[in-house]
Amino acid sequence: MLSACARLASGGRSVVGAGQVLRQQKRFLNVHEYQSASLMARFGVNVPPGLPATTLEEAKIAAEKLKDADGEVVIKSQILAGGRGLGTFTNGFKGGVHVIKASEVEKYVEKMLGQTLVTKQSGAEGKPVNTLFIAEKMQLTREMYFAIALDRASNGPVIIACSQGGTSIEDLAEEHPDLIIRVPVDINEGITDAQAAEVVEGLKVTTDKKAAALQIKALYNLFAKNDCTMTEVNPLAETACGKLIAADAKLNFDDNAAYRQKELFELRDPSQEDPREVEAAKADLNYIGLDGSIGCMVNGAGLAMATMDIIQLHGGSPANFLDVGGSATEEQTVKAFKILLSDPKVKAILVNIFGGIMKCDVIAAGVVAAAKQVGVKVPLVVRLEGTNVEEGKKILADAASAMPTLISASDLDDAAIKAVKAIS
Repeated sequence: MLSACARLASGGRSVVGAGQVLRQQKRFLNVHEYQSASLMARFGVNVPPGLPATTLEEAKIAAEKLKDADGEVVIKSQILAGGRGLGTFTNGFKGGVHVIKASEVEKYVEKMLGQTLVTKQSGAEGKPVNTLFIAEKMQLTREMYFAIALDRASNGPVIIACSQGGTSIEDLAEEHPDLIIRVPVDINEGITDAQAAEVVEGLKVTTDKKAAALQIKALYNLFAKNDCTMTEVNPLAETACGKLIAADAKLNFDDNAAYRQKELFELRDPSQEDPREVEAAKADLNYIGLDGSIGCMVNGAGLAMATMDIIQLHGGSPANFLDVGGSATEEQTVKAFKILLSDPKVKAILVNIFGGIMKCDVIAAGVVAAAKQVGVKVPLVVRLEGTNVEEGKKILADAASAMPTLISASDLDDAAIKAVKAIS
């Protein structure tokens, strides 16, 4: 679904119809909080002192180093999902973020590290906690909201700021839209002093405003120089000592920039991702798991979306988005089938290929090879059209005796009807 930040960037405009839910293909790298804090510090952004811990011993050392005068630290589960504080571990322990005594760190590490945390954003299966972030307990006097996102309306970055933060920005946007300001930035010119000052005024900063403007500019430079798709700080806070600090942040990076941001993309944590999506990426396939029962293999994102729509139109539900692209090989086709069949919810597969650059005979050969290698036991509906379609159909026809679940379709509508009927 669209993030709150993305909706605010568009001025709250809806991009789907009433009652519809859009699950977008992920076009970004997401990193953990402790990684974001380290990167932000390198760009001159004030962040709370903290250390990651992957073992009990590391957590003890960090807690002793970072405890305040009362002997307290903050211990945070590191997963790539929001709502950690209100989450619940599968072992029954509640809360993924706690303020604790440094002397209690062992008790909390045992309940959190290596466990699975379920939050409102993690999905029912939850996410594994492989790292804890031990941070200094900060004395915050005011909390605000700050974000930078990409805005289609202005064809560039837009800064979103609110003088209230630390809580649901969706609720604030609905209840107090007048508190939210949007400042578009020219991607070629960069942020100006006047724009930074405008954001500071919108945040209603009560501390050193010149220093605050420098922090806003540092956050923008972080966004621009690292090919971010989103930089969200919630809360951006004022401390008791009059400092503006990014108390918690979320950074996303454009996957298209992986070739020039190699160091950043080495931070990717595959344990936080759907293993099928990880395997698909290795094979240069675009895959997103969904909740339905009809697996889809299509060439082209637009055709994939149309295929899913028509499946739903005829009463079915797609199990995935899988785009093999325009130059898939037989080996990639076999890999795609293995990924589809690894989902226990898949009760039928619909292959919909419109051959342009992608040749129908290559897909057909891949389908036959997959049937031999992995054994396709579910109904397999295939619709081919375009380049080398007759050759492709002949390959399938010649192999039909060895593929009892194969069902040929004349067009997309026919394919969707047959796929839904096959599992009804």
